[in-house]
Amino acid sequence: MSQFVDECGLNVRGGDGGAGAVSFRREAHVPKGGPDGGDGGDGGSVWLEADHNVASLLAFRDHPHRRAGNGTHGSGGKRHGKASEDMVVKVPEGTTVHDLYAGEVLADLVQHGDRWLAAEAGRGGRGNAKFLSNRRRAPAFAEQGEEGEERWLRLELRLMADVALVGYPNVGKSTLISRMSAARPRIADYPFTTLEPNLGVVRPEGRTEFVVADIPGLIEGASEGRGLGHRFLRHVERARVLLVLVDLAPTALEVPERQLEVLLGELGAYQPELLDRPRLVVGSRADVAEDDVGFEGDRLSAITGDGLDPLVHRLADLVVEARQAPPERPATVVHRPPSEDVVVERGEDGTWEVLDRRVARVANLNDLTNPDALDYLHDRLKRMGVDRALSRAGVRDGEAVRIGRLEFTYEEG
Repeated sequence: MSQFVDECGLNVRGGDGGAGAVSFRREAHVPKGGPDGGDGGDGGSVWLEADHNVASLLAFRDHPHRRAGNGTHGSGGKRHGKASEDMVVKVPEGTTVHDLYAGEVLADLVQHGDRWLAAEAGRGGRGNAKFLSNRRRAPAFAEQGEEGEERWLRLELRLMADVALVGYPNVGKSTLISRMSAARPRIADYPFTTLEPNLGVVRPEGRTEFVVADIPGLIEGASEGRGLGHRFLRHVERARVLLVLVDLAPTALEVPERQLEVLLGELGAYQPELLDRPRLVVGSRADVAEDDVGFEGDRLSAITGDGLDPLVHRLADLVVEARQAPPERPATVVHRPPSEDVVVERGEDGTWEVLDRRVARVANLNDLTNPDALDYLHDRLKRMGVDRALSRAGVRDGEAVRIGRLEFTYEEG
């Protein structure tokens, strides 16, 4: 059974924060004890990190859930709860992270050590000792622990290779990679033998080693999803050099000129910049080619080895040159700068919603059943500009407003 997994779903959840404590100091011979409730501990966040020791996404196929630990609650005597450690989830280099439902790209973990915050931890609530003030001498409320962030992601692995072998099905790519490297792909005389990419490390004598990826065969329409389609075209994206093989055998599906036209057309249709990559075009299966095959370029027989050594050294030259070029390294994270203003939008059910994580966090942390906590929350939201944002959005008296877990009826003034 194939053990290569190049796409999977992943559910991540940050740990919940611990609740703050409501407590008052009670000591003999001390007539006035003050509030001494401690803070809750923060939960743990979930991070994704690229690791060159991880080869595939197989670990997530049967176990797609990753959850960080929760913080513990605060207690009296100003004893704070313990924060939970962050969870670091290792993924292969070349993993692209998408939002499962929206489809947008969230992060691109290209190199070893690249890291992205996948699910933020819930913050621990503050104990009542933190709410002591000249106006509030005996605060009888504390903040609740915040729930950790949860989301579903889609992970997509795009192989990292120096050279990608591109060609029709059964053109001899698997045989070639087995001769060039120690890779041992499955080989047979029928199309689509290779149902997963194979990687091989080529070590030319006296030259820098490089990695070759045997990409499953392309056919006309692959860029539109025919055959193995997009599932494997994505693996060509990060290759520094393309080796395009055209089949010279009499049993080839198309004449060499037509094969090259189709292959370059599919690469360009999928991603136009692929046509600007350094590439070699070589005639494959030269040992069975006929004299009038109509191909003028270099020829190769992976079976007999004819043309193999010159090809390896030409590829090594191109790889060295490509490695020395300034890297076109994508940003590790696709940043979406947060708005500085509080955003208010009307939902489909007619309820106005404040779409601001900072504001929702304040609402979610407070004990909404406690009148003193509600008074504090109202003052805090006003200082954060929520009243002004609601008025600017056109919210009217009597309309429902939602801020995190808090729902209330709006009243002007």
